[in-house]
Amino acid sequence: MDTVIYGYARVSDKTQNLDRQIDMLIAAGVKKEYILADKASGKDFNRRNYLSLVGTEEVAPRLQEGNLLIIVSLDRLGRNYEEIKVQWDYITKTLGADIRVLDIPLLDTSKVKDSLDSKFIADLVLQILSYISQKERENIRSRQQQGINSARARGKHLGRPQAIYPENWDKIYTEWKSGKITAVKAMELTATKRTTFYKLTGQFEKKQI
Repeated sequence: MDTVIYGYARVSDKTQNLDRQIDMLIAAGVKKEYILADKASGKDFNRRNYLSLVGTEEVAPRLQEGNLLIIVSLDRLGRNYEEIKVQWDYITKTLGADIRVLDIPLLDTSKVKDSLDSKFIADLVLQILSYISQKERENIRSRQQQGINSARARGKHLGRPQAIYPENWDKIYTEWKSGKITAVKAMELTATKRTTFYKLTGQFEKKQI
């Protein structure tokens, strides 16, 4: 029986393009009708087309023993080290299918079936690369938070620029809050639109707390 070859592609959101991955999968021998793709975050594996490949409690997996799944890179499976390893083991050991990662030639279980040493190397490379990938993401988040903390300690404002208050803001705000003028009149006197007026109000009142 001929090996059925599937391809899986993923991008993180709907604005991104799958064409590059699909072209690479076709060049690797996957027929277009056997390519499944998701436009979804890699934070977990709750993705419709991916689940159709590996199956759920209600749906049988498309991947069967002896089939081959090709992906362009390891992070197309996911971003979490532990979950990548679980999925890899499930596909290769429970389902009995093979996986080939195009940009990491060592990660190709279809070529190491009869070699215990090669199989061990492939599993080891998978674990090392997944670990490094996750550690780098954790380091990036840590550096970002350190930068935010340092900026705040120096009194720097992060995010969108704060709205500028009109020169007569304090006087008009006080008259409005005391009921002497309406909000519409206050907007007119401060030359602000409704959205800006209430944004300024919120910021101003937070400062008073």
